[in-house]
Amino acid sequence: MDLTKADLRPYVDYEVSGVMPIKGKFGFRVTLIYEDLSKRECQHSGFLKKAEAEKARDCVIAQLHDKRYVAHRNVKVEELLKYWLEYEMRPRQGFTANSYATYKNCIEKHINPSIGKLKLQALNQGHIMKMFNHLVKKYPSMLKVAKPVLNTAIEFAVSKNLVTQNPCDGITLPKGTKKNDYHVLVVNETRTYNLEQVKQLLKASKNTKIHMQLVFALLMGLRRGEINGLKYSDVDFERHKLRINRQLGEDLHADLDSIAPNTKTKQEIPPKTQSSCRELDIPDYVYQAILEERSKYEKNRSRRQNGRWVFQDLDYICCSSYGRPRSKHYHFVHYKKLLEDLGLPHIRFHDLRSTYATLLMKNDVNQKAVASALGHSSSIITVDVYTDKQVIIEDGAEEIQSFIDEVHPYDEEDVRRLKNIFGFDLKLET
Repeated sequence: MDLTKADLRPYVDYEVSGVMPIKGKFGFRVTLIYEDLSKRECQHSGFLKKAEAEKARDCVIAQLHDKRYVAHRNVKVEELLKYWLEYEMRPRQGFTANSYATYKNCIEKHINPSIGKLKLQALNQGHIMKMFNHLVKKYPSMLKVAKPVLNTAIEFAVSKNLVTQNPCDGITLPKGTKKNDYHVLVVNETRTYNLEQVKQLLKASKNTKIHMQLVFALLMGLRRGEINGLKYSDVDFERHKLRINRQLGEDLHADLDSIAPNTKTKQEIPPKTQSSCRELDIPDYVYQAILEERSKYEKNRSRRQNGRWVFQDLDYICCSSYGRPRSKHYHFVHYKKLLEDLGLPHIRFHDLRSTYATLLMKNDVNQKAVASALGHSSSIITVDVYTDKQVIIEDGAEEIQSFIDEVHPYDEEDVRRLKNIFGFDLKLET
């Protein structure tokens, strides 16, 4: 059934016929009346005995009185999930492209193959528990997505009188489900680099196209989308501060006809959470790298421009030589090659944030400060380590600078570069 063509409005009144013969058996008809006085007729038939039809009629009248009557009784689970995702969730302002992709993947690859063909009216807790037990054995991480998706979708169905009750109510996740405490950032030290490896990576990336991405990830703990969304206007060159107030990604609500070609996944969107909007101190090495990158930006902007190769002055720090923004996956090939050339164990680019957190915590930086720097509202960080944990002390935000200084100390050249590019003086602190 196509729910986009179904009338899901609440009825304001109803009429119920008496029991009558229908095609050699017994039945009755319900007429729903809507606010605009339009009507919809629903037939209940197929009863062998008149007494059975009378009993069913009494039950239907009770449902109608309680506003729980199900007018569309042939809706399948997969039809509900498709409608709920596209027309209920997708239009919501806070719903992101990443969440949409996660939900869609869960529905199409895990929920629908198991219970998608069942009618909502027939779905029960046995069907759901069977699916959950399969997921906990094969795809345990997906179970944490499947349950809220299914539960929320069926709650929506209840609100639209597509089903009288939610069979997800009272269901607990099966044994073996991995549980994480709410808002706990788990850092696995086996998937991070140590200080020497960080220095190797920064040095080797110096002349690559992803040096700035690595600098921001390793030395400031930024996410990929946040890195790609950084602009020079976000840098306070006098106070050495960096403001994180956007990221690049896919905007579910953008008009695809109005955006430039090949920029679908390069739209400016809000940061992941409210706590992701933050202001960070810029370490000296990062500050120097920003100045050098700005020099390249100015040089590229001033060169001769022909045809379609026109510089786009969009102010992005991490951009192409023509000013165009980078995509979320741009770094992948360069990053993989860099690790192979250095012989470093492969960890995800996203795990460089964990490397940053681990280095801070090993230098006794308070975990609340680390969580704040990473853009997490919670200050709870657990470190799954294979070495001894050190005591975490209060404050110490400058500790990260000690090992950055070994890579590239801040000096008077920074001041000269700043004056040449931006036209004002900055006093060098002693």
